[in-house]
Amino acid sequence: MNGIASSERFVKVLPPILPDDVTTSHPRELTRSPLVTMTTSPLLSGSGGNGSVAFCFSGNQSGFNNTHAVASAYFSAIFSVLGLGSNLFAFVVLVNAFRRTHSRSRSSFLLFLGALVVTDFMGLLFTGSIVVFFRSSGLRWMDLDPGCHLCNFMGMTMIFYGLSPLLLGTAMAVERFVGINRPFARSTAMSRSRVCWVVVGIVAMAGCISLLPLLGLGSYHIQNPGSWCFLNIRPEPLDVVFCLVFSLVGLLSLATSFVLNTTSVVTLLRVCCSQDSVQRKRDYEVEMMVQLIFIMLIATICWCPLLTFIAKTVLFKRGLHVQQLLLWIRFATGNQVLDPWVYILFRRSVLRRVYPGIGRSRGSVASLRSSFTISRKLTPASLGGASEQGEAEPRG
Repeated sequence: MNGIASSERFVKVLPPILPDDVTTSHPRELTRSPLVTMTTSPLLSGSGGNGSVAFCFSGNQSGFNNTHAVASAYFSAIFSVLGLGSNLFAFVVLVNAFRRTHSRSRSSFLLFLGALVVTDFMGLLFTGSIVVFFRSSGLRWMDLDPGCHLCNFMGMTMIFYGLSPLLLGTAMAVERFVGINRPFARSTAMSRSRVCWVVVGIVAMAGCISLLPLLGLGSYHIQNPGSWCFLNIRPEPLDVVFCLVFSLVGLLSLATSFVLNTTSVVTLLRVCCSQDSVQRKRDYEVEMMVQLIFIMLIATICWCPLLTFIAKTVLFKRGLHVQQLLLWIRFATGNQVLDPWVYILFRRSVLRRVYPGIGRSRGSVASLRSSFTISRKLTPASLGGASEQGEAEPRG
């Protein structure tokens, strides 16, 4: 009787432990299902060990591939230090250039560049520190952050500091388009204070998009190899919407920048090749457009693969290819490392050191044409009037 009673108690206790979908179908997956393993672990309990798992861990494998070359702690540390140092040096260069400039258009452009450098620096600082910490310490994310608070924070920083440079690049393209094609409208519309307000609006827009998963639209999940968090790329309706919002906003920003920058370059080349180009000071405009073109090219090369990969994965309901995701994420992070070198290398002072003849021949031609124009204005009548005026002044 005791054996029968104990067996009856065992039968009564067993069903609540095992989920219905596991006991009724595919019993062999009980020993290898990561979902069952995580739900029965007290370390993953979101509230007092009641067997519930935080959402950022659900559906992930319990053992990540920690031997992947891209996930190396040394690689992440060197990559982050290089990016932080480059952005810091570029920020110093921009501050010195901003103090010396007296042009309103150039000062507005430098403000946008400064905001871009700050966002790149802060993005590398937050995300790089978290990745290097987990990769070097060997700790499991689910043990250190069972409530997914740090995962949500990192996911927000990935989205925020990913969209901010793209939106800032679009704003810079709009500013240069108006400055080159509508110079009079730009002189009254883009003051320094308005540039600051545009930057604030871009930051607010990127911040609102990054907060959408906390409001229920989409989610942030821990990603392979277990040292970083990102948006959940899966064919669930809410996750699909959030992935498409992130991808389409980024791709639309790149497309807008491409159209506006192409138009500005064509207009600038037309002006520089015209006969009255020497009467218009286009040196700074050319410098700014060269920098902006390289910023757009780097952003396109670094971000388009990731954005299209996310959109294709959720639209065509493909399985998530982890190695491709890691590769494209590394490409996107490379944008934050390469951007500052555009401001450091493609400056007039640096280009003149590399090729001292830049600007000299054009300057001599400009001076000759300006002197020729002045000599044409000095007609005999004007000379006579000037002499009479000069003689009359001593008499008075």
